[in-house]
This record gives sequence, structure tokens and C-alpha cells, in this order.
Amino acid sequence: MLQMVDYFNQKAGLSGPFPLGSFNCAFSFTGSKLVDAAATKTLSMDGFYNPLAKVHLNTGLVLQENVKRAVPTYWDPTSLASFIENFGTHVITSVTIGGKDVIYVKQHQSSPLSTMEIKNYVQDIGNQRFSDVESHTSSGPKKVKDKGVDPGLFYNQGVYPQPNTASYLAGKEDVTVIFRRRGGDDLEQNHIQWARTIKSSPDIIEMTFFPITALLDGVTGKEHLTRAISLYLEYKPPIEELRYFLEFQIPRIWAPVQDGIPGRQRKEPVCPSLQFSIMGQKLYVSQEQISVGRKPVTGLRLCLEGSKQNRLCIHLQHLQSLPKILQPYWDTHVAIGAPKWQGPEEQDSRWFEPVKWKNFSHVSTAPIENPETFIGDISGVHIVTGAQLGVWDFGSRNVLYMKLLYSKLPGCTIRRSLWDHCPNEKSKKTASSRGNSNAGDSTSDSRENIAGNKLVKFVDMSEMSKGPQDHPGHWLVTGGKLGVEKGKIVLRVKYSLLNY
Repeated sequence: MLQMVDYFNQKAGLSGPFPLGSFNCAFSFTGSKLVDAAATKTLSMDGFYNPLAKVHLNTGLVLQENVKRAVPTYWDPTSLASFIENFGTHVITSVTIGGKDVIYVKQHQSSPLSTMEIKNYVQDIGNQRFSDVESHTSSGPKKVKDKGVDPGLFYNQGVYPQPNTASYLAGKEDVTVIFRRRGGDDLEQNHIQWARTIKSSPDIIEMTFFPITALLDGVTGKEHLTRAISLYLEYKPPIEELRYFLEFQIPRIWAPVQDGIPGRQRKEPVCPSLQFSIMGQKLYVSQEQISVGRKPVTGLRLCLEGSKQNRLCIHLQHLQSLPKILQPYWDTHVAIGAPKWQGPEEQDSRWFEPVKWKNFSHVSTAPIENPETFIGDISGVHIVTGAQLGVWDFGSRNVLYMKLLYSKLPGCTIRRSLWDHCPNEKSKKTASSRGNSNAGDSTSDSRENIAGNKLVKFVDMSEMSKGPQDHPGHWLVTGGKLGVEKGKIVLRVKYSLLNY
């Protein structure tokens, strides 16, 4: 995918890793760069390009003074979003008109096709779409791959239901083919007939650009605008959400903060435990209350801690500071009342699920939400600011449960909520690395590590969080639940978007 991004950027006269709108439009990408890349295996293209005229700015570029004055002097999401909406991110330096007829092919990660099969597939589609045009001279339309395009482009990434014409690709529906034309009379289905109409109906088929920030040397606040534009290009939030997206671009940290001093050991607390079989190792449960105060929580995770990695804990991901947009409602001087803990009912056995055997430890899978929070409620919302694990003692059938701490956020309403059951691939890798490392004393011997790893199979330590890659990029945690999936204790999270 990076190679195709570079190709599009070079055609536009730019460098850098961020995909342009023309690239996103061509391949129908709508997510963040990371999300799109993770879902895509290869990208390919083939087509004809017929330029008729080109207009290029030869004189030096200078921004008008009103544009320079509009650059915020500090990190102000409202002003930064307004600047990008009003002036854009780049200056157009040339425009080419004419016509183009291009095939774009996306291959999903789930596709088993080899790069050579994809290359042959793209060529077959091109031959069928552009038949009877091979004899055109150099003054006529040119095939993209005949114009010096790196053949490695056929080995990149893609997605769409393909035509049925390639028999050797039968059943490979995880390849997507996109046909796009610019210029000419698009009512003409035949490529030859369409190409003859380009001169009478030309359109813009290519542009080159220059970054607007490169014209702001010496302007105070340039670094803030540069950062905002980079975030906008990388994560592609909807322009109407850009202000809120930028508000949440604050460092995120996990609580509690871990003591990383080598050789230092915290005294092991006395904890209740779970056991999943008669001879199984005990999993101790930390009942420490984790609270982050007036800082929005964006994720939760389960962890194994202690010198033997046999103590189950819960961590919260939160913004390091309060977004400016929330300060009028949630700053320290604003009275919001005392936070309240919410948890499941001890007697409600309908939600109890065994982790392994029904005669041993269970998990309360009851969803935890604040009963006072409703979508559109103008009195304010209640969001998560703390979490705690606990164990109900029922002998060998004791039950693990979770409580959440809710704080009121006045002046805001809930716009939309969703339950997320799928941690992303990055969080799975992070959980795996945590599970294979010792979170306690660095001097623990291998025997203790092996014992700790036996408990990893009972705990899903994926990080459940939403960040800038999750459109529109300003989700908050408003609920959660424990569960059991494939013999593992899992954590699921409810996120909400707010109206501010």
C-alpha cells in the first residue's frame, strides 16, 4: 500500500507517507491509514490516460495576508479545524485536463491469491475493457503500465466483487474491482467510443499540489497547523468532526502507572482467588479501586501482575489532560457531585458463566451501565472514571465481577453508543507481549514465569480502546462487562460519542 501511496503522491508533486484524497477516492478508502492498510493485501491499477492540456503556475507562490493571519498561534482545535475547512491543506500548482479510464483493484487480506495471479487478473480485465485499442499510436491514449509505472505496483494492496470473466479466479470474492472514468461522455459504454468524446467533454484528470504549511515560514503557530494537518491526512476524520477529533489528540496513558524501577518489589496484597479445576493453579484477583478523576477514559484492559504473574488486575486508559472543550463542564471548579460505583447484583445468578467447569469459578457477565444516562438527556451524562474487580465467595463456585465508577459530565448529551467486542490487531499483539513478559520482579526465575504463563490461557489481555483511528476519533467509555469466550475471561466495553 505504501508503494501505491508514494506513486500517487509523486504524480501530485508531493512526498510523504500520507495518502491524498485522489488515492482514497480511487480505491474507495474511507478509514484511517492504519485501518485501511490492515484490511488490504495488495493494490493494483491499469488504464488509459489521455491529457489534452496542462496549466501550471510558474511564478513563486505567496499566501495572502488574511490566510497567514488565520493561523492559530497556539493549539486551538476550533481555529485549526476552521482553517483547514476554509483554506484546505495544499495549494494547487497545476491542472491537467483530458480523459482517463482506469481500473483499480483491491485485494483483501483474506484473499489467498498470489501476486502473480493478481497481476494476471488485472491484465485480463484491462484487455477485456480496453480491447481494440492496442494499435493506438503514442499520440493517442496511453496505457498506464506503458508509461513507466513501476511494475511493483501490481504487488501492492486491494478490495471489490470482481467480474466473472476470469475463470481461474472463480470464488475469489475478496477481490474488488473499481472502474473510474474522468472526462468524455460517460454514457458511452464502449471504451473506443468514449475516447472519441474526450475532446468535446474534457475534465480535470490530474493536479499537482504544494503544502500550504511550506508557505508559512516565520508565521507563529505553523507547527500547530502542521500537526493538525498531518493528523487530518493520516486519520481522515469527517471535516464536520475535525474540531472534536483534534480536541482528543492528547497523550493517552494507562492507570495505575506501573513502577518500573528494577529490583523493587511491592508487597503482594492479600487477594481472593479463582480456581478453574481441582488441581488448577489459583488466579488471585486484585480488588484495588482504580480512579482517574476528571479525565476521560478511552479504554480498559485486564492484566496479570505480581512476581508470579498470577494476580488479575484491571487498568484504565485515559487522556493525560482534560480537552479544552470539556473544561467549562468538568474543570476542577465545577460542582458535579460525588462519583458513584455501579456493579452487578450478587444474587442475580442469571449472568454467572463458568470459565471452565460449572463446579468451579464463574464470571458475572452482567453489563454495567449508568441507569441515569440516556441518549439525548439534557441534564448531562455519566461517564466511566474508575474500575474495580471483586470476587463473591460461594466456595469453589466463587464469582468474579467488575464495578465501574461513574462521574457526571453536565452540559453534554449522548449522541450515539456502541458495544465493542473486537480489539484491533495492534492491541492483540500488545496483549501477547504482556502475556509473555514478567510484569513483576525482574529477578523471578524461569519456573515462576512458566507457572504464570499457565494462567495466560484463562485471561484475554487485549487492550479494549478507541483512539484517533476509530472514526470520528472522540469516543469515551460509558460502560463495560466481563465475559467468557473460549475458556477465557474477556472484557467488553461500551463507548459513546457526546454532543458538547
